[in-house]
Amino acid sequence: MQKPQLPMALEGYPFILFCAFATLVLAALGWAIPALAGLLLTGFVTYFFRDPARVLPEQSDAIVCPADGKVIVVAEVDDDRFLHARAQKISIFMNVFNVHVNRVPLTGTVERVTLSPGKFYSADKDKAVLHNEFCALTLATPHRQRYAVVQIAGLIARRIVCRAEAGDRVLAGERFGLIRFGSRVDLYLPLTARIAVKVGEKVRAGETALGFLSAPTEDNREEPVA
Repeated sequence: MQKPQLPMALEGYPFILFCAFATLVLAALGWAIPALAGLLLTGFVTYFFRDPARVLPEQSDAIVCPADGKVIVVAEVDDDRFLHARAQKISIFMNVFNVHVNRVPLTGTVERVTLSPGKFYSADKDKAVLHNEFCALTLATPHRQRYAVVQIAGLIARRIVCRAEAGDRVLAGERFGLIRFGSRVDLYLPLTARIAVKVGEKVRAGETALGFLSAPTEDNREEPVA
């Protein structure tokens, strides 16, 4: 049985309460149009910070989608920033109407958390990957398969929230953070992963299986990188 969950991300409550309070003040002053605008803003902020329960994929080797949105990249790349190896990359763009709570793709241990300040280009542009502010988690599965999930700030997003810390043991589908107001999540996976999504596909955090990563054999087992 699933545990009951608050329908809102905790980080959203200060924004919701501030907007609601401002709306009440405007209404008390008799400023009808500003109060209506405040009510609409309160509704939007509440909607933005929603955190619905999700049903995880049944397959034990499923790669759980870390973010709601649209797949904008599926490619094999040379990753010299996080895994320092050839990897399969999946990028998901989140607009302001998507759920922005991020989830862990695969059960494992957090090896490293890297927060880098940067610019705020539109998150669906290629230059956002190199220049935008980001927070990257590098993780290792119980079978020593290493992967990385990267939260990237966007044009409107100015705050990345990451609750995970180095050494944490995390479970697939577990919430680990969010990005406020439009953003992007990049996922770097081992070459042995079988990708099951394509560019343009709509996906849901904690529910869509982006692919599958089976336990490695002795012949293709990955060694940790110092």
